[in-house]
Amino acid sequence: MHAKAVSNARLRRLPGLALVGVLALATAGCLSSRFGSGPTTTGGIDPARLEALSENDLRSVSETLAQRNARDPGNAAVAMAYAQVLRRMDQRAQAVAVLQQASMRNADDRALAGAYGRALADAGRFQEAQEVLARAHSPQNPDWRVLSAQGAVADQLGDAVRAQRFYEAALNIAPGEPTVLSNYGLSLALAGKLADAEVKLRQAAAHPAADQRVRQNLALVLGLQGKMDDAETVLARDLAPAAVDANLDAIRTMVAQPNSWERLRRADADG
Repeated sequence: MHAKAVSNARLRRLPGLALVGVLALATAGCLSSRFGSGPTTTGGIDPARLEALSENDLRSVSETLAQRNARDPGNAAVAMAYAQVLRRMDQRAQAVAVLQQASMRNADDRALAGAYGRALADAGRFQEAQEVLARAHSPQNPDWRVLSAQGAVADQLGDAVRAQRFYEAALNIAPGEPTVLSNYGLSLALAGKLADAEVKLRQAAAHPAADQRVRQNLALVLGLQGKMDDAETVLARDLAPAAVDANLDAIRTMVAQPNSWERLRRADADG
């Protein structure tokens, strides 16, 4: 999907890169800055705090939330928080199961539907995610995070035109939001529109709230255009020299391969 949630839909995970993706999902929403904050994450854990937890702390929090969820599987706030932790631990299928169970008991909870849809997308279940996310907000009360997630899912399903409509709608609500701009830029990159993608990603990276993932998406698109010096400058802001070199080498390899755009799309879907 901060973002392609995932991201919050994701392109190839080059060494050292943590791309905003679907599951930027926003997708912008749940347990990492990829998924933002606000209405779609009500009851969740603060993303910054969650990102800072050690592995031991994560396991401890997971065990506590698992017990609370077992006692009350219909508690939407607990289910969303537990799913955040599970996704942070890369237990995507289990996160889906937790949210599915809670959703069956809270059919009208749109925040929960948003979390469930993003989790489905994060697990690669894009058709189901599309259906669930469509119920996660209303035309009278649209949510930019859900719109961005819908865009990322549409990209994964190969409908770039529809995806970009979702991103435009999200930006109408949240102008300049870096996770949406980043997802939009990656969508344009997947469509082969690298110059346009660079424009969106530069806008995203210039935002005060932009994080490392947004900047690394910009570096990827710069590298794919052969602007290696610019890509190196962007990467060096967040990564150690060895990681910068590894990422530049990976981008060069990608560009040199035949059918590189199809490889990018497959890697995004598999990520």
